[in-house]
Amino acid sequence: MLVLSRKKQQSILIGDDIEVTVLEVNGSRVQLGISAPREVIVRRSELLESKPQAVTFRCSKPQRRLQTGCVA
Repeated sequence: MLVLSRKKQQSILIGDDIEVTVLEVNGSRVQLGISAPREVIVRRSELLESKPQAVTFRCSKPQRRLQTGCVA
């Protein structure tokens, strides 16, 4: 596992087309924004452990780098 430190509004890139941005930090909670192509499926791991039919998020429109806006 790669461990990185980021501050609010800083990002990491995964490959050429996935960007994860730290949007907010409140105590022990961190809010992340994920910008990815429409065909990339994003799942919350704790939902996979508790339910076989986990909530899947897909971007509502094709994304460009530095944009967010994925919806359930």
